Amino acid sequence: MDQARIDADELRRFTAEVFRRVGLEAEDAEIAADVLVAADLRGVDSHGVAHLEKWYVRRIQEGIIDPKAKVRVVSEAPAAALLDGGRGLGMVVAYRSMRYCIEKARNAGAALVTVRNSNHFGMAAYYSMMALREGMVGLAMTNATPIVVPTFGRKGAVGTNPISLAAPAGRERPFVLDMATSVVAHGKLEVAARRGRKIPLGWALGREGRPTDDPVEAMEVRALLPLGSTPELSSYKGYGLSFMVDILCGVLSGGGYCLQVGPGGRGPSHFFGAIRIDLLRPLEDFQQMLDEEIRAIRALPKAPGCDRVYIPGEPEFETEELRRREGIPLDPPVLESLGRLAEEFGVELRLKG
Repeated sequence: MDQARIDADELRRFTAEVFRRVGLEAEDAEIAADVLVAADLRGVDSHGVAHLEKWYVRRIQEGIIDPKAKVRVVSEAPAAALLDGGRGLGMVVAYRSMRYCIEKARNAGAALVTVRNSNHFGMAAYYSMMALREGMVGLAMTNATPIVVPTFGRKGAVGTNPISLAAPAGRERPFVLDMATSVVAHGKLEVAARRGRKIPLGWALGREGRPTDDPVEAMEVRALLPLGSTPELSSYKGYGLSFMVDILCGVLSGGGYCLQVGPGGRGPSHFFGAIRIDLLRPLEDFQQMLDEEIRAIRALPKAPGCDRVYIPGEPEFETEELRRREGIPLDPPVLESLGRLAEEFGVELRLKG
């Protein structure tokens, strides 16, 4: 499949301008654009500008998302808070909520913030990684629409409910975990569908309640499998993790659990955490020990046919370095979507030559 390429700064400019045209204030538009482009830079194509038109612009136009919403404090303590996103754009709500969490952690040593009444917030790692610049460990989670079947079930009951944790290393790259609690994020089905590829059996169920390799059928049925895939491979662990995320995000905030989230229902809820390392032990000592662990893991014997052992986040950092040099690839359907927005809002889209 032929792919166009675009410079990251150009894609960020274009995306921010589109967001401004649909009503976001300039600062909020820049935040939202940065979150989406960061996902594309890191190779998380399922959570980047591919969703700009359908998931964000159209939902703003339909009144589902309020582009002018302000995050409101509902209740708080020195190290915790409950915030309300006012049906705002998820990337903006999440960014401002994580900043609030980091500020609390700076004063209290650690902080937890739960957020209700938001919308899809893009790549979870963006928010956990915000803590890295502050010498903190960052945590980000969100619940989502019920498209993941519980173990022994065949109908979606919980969300893909991702978990992300970021920790600062010293000379090594940071540790960055960003994982759905389902076998795969829903966006991976979209990527496979637009590239005309089959999906592995074990990702999702089809119309007969059996595993399917057709991404289009899987998206129609909306029955992803939890991490582990089958009971024999411990799917109850992924199911349990998803339920845990739902409790921290939806039940703790009062924003609603997964079965209540979705079209015509409530918006997703989020959960953020930040930990000041230097109040527990010297930051340099923490980073040195994490460096040692990373190097020790990387030096372990490799599986047959493999030339390296990866650290969580490492492939994404390497993809980002490559895409900053060569540009971000855009699949034809994504380029068509951006082209529609460019024409609709009169915003030029400049691709790499």
